[in-house]
Amino acid sequence: MRTHVNSVGLIVRSDPALSFSYPTHIDRASLDALPPQPGIYIFRDAAGVAIYVGKSVNIRTRVLSHLRTPEEMQMLARTTHIDFERTGGEIGALLREAQLIKQLQPVFNQKLRRTREMCGYLLPSDDIALQLVYGRERDFAATDHLFGLFGSRQAAQEALRDLVQLHGLCPALLGLEKISRGRACFAHQIGRCRGACAGREPHEVHRLRVLEALAAWQVARWPYDGPIGIVEESDGLRQVQLVDR
Repeated sequence: MRTHVNSVGLIVRSDPALSFSYPTHIDRASLDALPPQPGIYIFRDAAGVAIYVGKSVNIRTRVLSHLRTPEEMQMLARTTHIDFERTGGEIGALLREAQLIKQLQPVFNQKLRRTREMCGYLLPSDDIALQLVYGRERDFAATDHLFGLFGSRQAAQEALRDLVQLHGLCPALLGLEKISRGRACFAHQIGRCRGACAGREPHEVHRLRVLEALAAWQVARWPYDGPIGIVEESDGLRQVQLVDR
């Protein structure tokens, strides 16, 4: 926030918005219409195609911050006007943003577009090996013995490698290394595995250590019998967000 000294020597703090220059190629009316309430906003190009969808508890403030961000110049250069949609609160904005990104596939929303690769580790009660399972294949909210949620297979494997090394687990038994039956994994050869892969540590003991290491990653099941409604209200707009799992 800028300051200046007035005629009587007082320091006055000025509103930075007063000295802000709006990009001239973006429709000014669409910017002036942005409200200071929760909701989503959509950056659109000259053809009306959505190129970015965002959300905020204060739509106007968040959009203006985009306009001041040099790292987003490529997106801003393609933007000609900005639409918005108010919601009753932050939860509604989060859900609506995710819904629109999946529906519109904006080019500058790469992160949420990749959620179709969401995966986690499954450790069945009758097995010692982890299985990597994907959200597109099963309902995670109704799955027992599920650990960790990751945006990609690579991210899941990197996180598991770190966990294995931290707790001295066997990478072979957890699917990170292929070995011949009865042979010790490389980690055991350098003293980083207790030898469950070669029978030197009982599999039951190794499984218990795996469960202890995974405890912080455990995904909770949906605790209700069905969907629930979350009520949000902002400046006269009242919404009930229906959430099922």
